Amino acid sequence: MSRRKTALIALPAAALLALIPTSASAYPNPGHVTGSVITHDPTMIRSTSGQYLLYATDDGITSKTSSDRTAFAAGADAFPSRPGWWSQYSSVMEAWAPDISYHGGKYLMYYSVSSFGSNTSAIGLAGSATGLPGSWSDYGVVYTSNSSSDYNAIDPNLFVDDDGAWWLSFGSWWTGIKMIRIDPSTGKQLSSDTSRRSLASRPTGTKAVEAPFVVKRNGYYYLFASYDTCCAGTSSTYKVKVGRATRVTGPYTDKNGVPMTQNGGTTVLESHGRVIGPGGQSIMKDTDGDLIVYHYYDGNDNGTPKLGINLLNWSSGWPVAY
Repeated sequence: MSRRKTALIALPAAALLALIPTSASAYPNPGHVTGSVITHDPTMIRSTSGQYLLYATDDGITSKTSSDRTAFAAGADAFPSRPGWWSQYSSVMEAWAPDISYHGGKYLMYYSVSSFGSNTSAIGLAGSATGLPGSWSDYGVVYTSNSSSDYNAIDPNLFVDDDGAWWLSFGSWWTGIKMIRIDPSTGKQLSSDTSRRSLASRPTGTKAVEAPFVVKRNGYYYLFASYDTCCAGTSSTYKVKVGRATRVTGPYTDKNGVPMTQNGGTTVLESHGRVIGPGGQSIMKDTDGDLIVYHYYDGNDNGTPKLGINLLNWSSGWPVAY
């Protein structure tokens, strides 16, 4: 039986403690995947037909499919005809860091349009009945930032709370991770609540925190984010950290009680062995448990960015990848 298909097997306390890394070398390697595995910033969902749909950054928004979560096949760009408004934020008409979800009988995709190192950026939204590339209807701009903003409107993630409230987290560098309230009827900001909340930041030292993803488990909200430097091959220092809160808007604190707005964050994945700079993560609930889906740079393959998938165990009250 594959290690990746044993997520919900009950383990004795000693075995659970053994899952918690005590050094960088103890972090788990990605589960076995084959086929089209070169990727950045992956987001994945299991479609209503049981197929895995994965979208990721690659010039535009590239797609992959899998029937078993192991063998992935390359697909077409989500947008064969790119929306004209992208040119206001990207001279090369590319999009980044998609976030796919399924609500009310429709697939939704939030995504980013920007250029590297700039905060003249926008978050866009598209919808589809099937979730397949070429089927997406673009709904336009959701939220923007510009050179005078203290935040960067990229790396969106939609979270729907138990009471039906919709929230969008986003952010990269500058003053960190933000959250706004979303109107479920439009997928855009709720007109009666235009507040922009701060969830995580690094007020001292590097500003490198981005790629938020929020889930709720066992009464807590968990905020995952990527820290440090992405996109530098084997020189990347990316890592995934997490904090938790009793409210979706925070405050989020790490395992030691340090606020995520004050450089806090408990490490979930970091570089070890050939696995360099894991990050750009998303969390997916599957039939055998929660998955963390991410990219890393393969130190045994000239730093090629590849797809990583691991299961998460929550028994300690904190997510542990294995």
